[in-house]
Amino acid sequence: EQRFQEIIKETSNFIKKVGYNPKSVPFVPISGFNGDNMLSGPSSNCPWYKGWEKETKSGKVTGKSLLDAIDNIEPPKRPTEKPLRLPLQDVYKIGGIGTVPVGRIETGTLKPGMVVTFAPSNVTTEVKSVEMHHEQLTEGLPGDNVGFNVKNVSVKEIRRGNVASDSKNDPAAGAASFTAQVIVMNHPGQVGAGYAPVLDCHTAHIACKFAEMLEKIDRRTGKSVEQNPKAIKSGDAAIVKMIPSKPMCVEPSPTTP
Repeated sequence: EQRFQEIIKETSNFIKKVGYNPKSVPFVPISGFNGDNMLSGPSSNCPWYKGWEKETKSGKVTGKSLLDAIDNIEPPKRPTEKPLRLPLQDVYKIGGIGTVPVGRIETGTLKPGMVVTFAPSNVTTEVKSVEMHHEQLTEGLPGDNVGFNVKNVSVKEIRRGNVASDSKNDPAAGAASFTAQVIVMNHPGQVGAGYAPVLDCHTAHIACKFAEMLEKIDRRTGKSVEQNPKAIKSGDAAIVKMIPSKPMCVEPSPTTP
């Protein structure tokens, strides 16, 4: 019991430090080897444990076991009302069917008959069908990993890193430049204007140049520390204007997380 309380205290401090409320997290003492408090509880091996509780937006929730805790996780609301964004993970050519791009729907919905645009390739086509796990769908929702068959598009025209969107509802477009908040995790020297690391943004993998160092910021509060710094080093955070070496889709984080 003493060790369990110790772990709760240490973990709660960490949870608080990274910006979450420890009261919203259930703590369950379990033993996978003995099966204690896994599927049901409380176990006779820890008579001091009476159950867990956590605070949620809808009120206080209690339970006994790890399974209860998992069952009581509130699923996030899927952004179905936002415009479609589907970064391509791969594009396949399937005999007798044709070109089938695959990827995870991040926002919006995908339906057969929809006219989609692939950016930044600038290819527009109609969706013939949508499939997930070999089953036809009438509609793909955010979080779904789907394959969809498109009309009159060859595998050479679209590729991994492209983003599919609804041509009639705020279609995605390539960005010539963008402003990003950058944190240097680990770098042997200093990083300044002209540095061109490879950026992995959704499924795109493209070198982007630091064109302009706009400001150095406090990585915890986001407040400005220095305007137009010459360089930044490991542990620093900055707002940087970046220019991709090839056309690339990138959008503001609040609208398209």
